[in-house]
Amino acid sequence: MKFKPHDYQKYAAEYIMSHPITAAILDMGLGKTVITLSAIDELIHDRFEVRKVLVVAPLRVARTTWPDELKKWDHLSALSYSVVIGTPAERLSALRADADIYIINRENLVWLMNQDRKYLNFDMAVLDELSSFKANSQRTKAFMKLRPRLKRVVGLTGTPSSNGLMDLFYEFRCLDMGERLFRFIGQYRTTFFKPDRCNGNIVYSYKALPGAEKAIYDRIGDITISMKAVDHLKMPELISTEYAVTLDEKERQRYEDMKKDLILALPEHDITAANAASLSNKLSQMANGAVYADDESVVHIHDRKLDALEDIIESANGRPILVAYWYKHDVERITKLLEKLKVEYARISSPGSIEMWNKGEFAVGLIHPASAGHGLNLQAGGNHLVWFGLTWSLELYQQTNARLFRQGQKSGTVVVQHIIAKDSIDERVMKALEKKDSTQTALIDAVRAEL
Repeated sequence: MKFKPHDYQKYAAEYIMSHPITAAILDMGLGKTVITLSAIDELIHDRFEVRKVLVVAPLRVARTTWPDELKKWDHLSALSYSVVIGTPAERLSALRADADIYIINRENLVWLMNQDRKYLNFDMAVLDELSSFKANSQRTKAFMKLRPRLKRVVGLTGTPSSNGLMDLFYEFRCLDMGERLFRFIGQYRTTFFKPDRCNGNIVYSYKALPGAEKAIYDRIGDITISMKAVDHLKMPELISTEYAVTLDEKERQRYEDMKKDLILALPEHDITAANAASLSNKLSQMANGAVYADDESVVHIHDRKLDALEDIIESANGRPILVAYWYKHDVERITKLLEKLKVEYARISSPGSIEMWNKGEFAVGLIHPASAGHGLNLQAGGNHLVWFGLTWSLELYQQTNARLFRQGQKSGTVVVQHIIAKDSIDERVMKALEKKDSTQTALIDAVRAEL
């Protein structure tokens, strides 16, 4: 297929080529993969600045998205590639192959760095989903061993700081080895943050100092390009609504008892929360209608959200609906409802189910936010997303919404509905998402405030 780049794609590709270190914050749907590959192609074949490129990506993206893009576009046909995934023997064979680009999943970075140095002669690396390189994770440590050998590094992400400004330290250290945000996290904290929650000398969280956000962005601005889809693409209208449900007196009392006492004693089960984080998890489950007991059995609390979902499905009148769930017991209860209603459904978790959804072969698609990330295009199958249970992760929330709200959406409008239990932790989560402060810490704080 012939590639006809948009002006913004030309600009982004040129930016990558003219900056040895690039942090490309590109919104979902802008074509960050083909942009990066176009830059790589010119750097290898026209400018002769690069010989061998390592692409590090989430597993599914490494296996399908990057190879598919390489095969899709005519102008990339001269680029050879090798996908370094599978068994150790398969990975080693792929690593030994002669190629321009080596694509590996981020979980295998540690394995890669344990291989013979002669296979590690990359002069450029691309970190697809830079935001996954956090703290001192094994993948971060492994990449930092490779980083000094690289002449060029590109970090790709749509959400660089989904959990706050502290995330940026490790991400940018992977890019510039600490040149802009310091080599050590302690210096970064001291410069831009102050202790927030403490217990004596123990600091549990930090709060940005006044002006810190601007100061940080100023430091990284010379290597960072940022683009939003709505600024460059003809995007559909996004309508976000809430469908509120109300617990009855008995259901409300159980919820309040759990929140107050961190324990709910029922005739056959005990449900306890060891700390605020555990409590936020239990309250989220109870807001959805069921909760795991201490013996891992599922305790039914209410069907308010199921009733709301039934109403939504009925009002859709056969039009496809994508339903996002979080807990295993949620999807089990939802599937029972759909079977009772005799509604055709499928879990969207495989290439086959994705294809069926996009062809409109079932009315309800069930999706878990953790599997709704990169490389998953569902916009051809519908324009209506229902959040049965919410996630505190802004990154997962945005990624799931972007499965429908993206370029190529056939409808002029995308509807995102949130089924919210009134006067519950659901409302806290929604506020956090709206404020783009959806960190687990924020939710824990919200729960702790009510204890």
